[in-house]
Amino acid sequence: WYTSRMQRINTRSSTQAELVGVDNVMPQIVWTRNFLLAQGYRIRHNIVYQDNQSTILFATKEMSTSSRRTKHINCRFYFVADIIKKGEMEVQYCPTDLMIGNF
Repeated sequence: WYTSRMQRINTRSSTQAELVGVDNVMPQIVWTRNFLLAQGYRIRHNIVYQDNQSTILFATKEMSTSSRRTKHINCRFYFVADIIKKGEMEVQYCPTDLMIGNF
């Protein structure tokens, strides 16, 4: 489970704000996945839905961090990219209108 709350840090862009949101919930996602695996369950897909396409590109390392608009993003958010690279989670686009958390 996870609750909605105000972010603990200020961000400079919507991409960074979305990465902060994913990064904040990532430990719970990883723990839950590992717990289920330890119980003998098979995890086929571990999906986080995201409505910010720049965040998806950044997290999946398809967008460079050296551009003028993303070079300020802190290294701690590479944790998200590492989890995706390991195949423990995937990020898929979901339009804002369909995001349940936005209602």
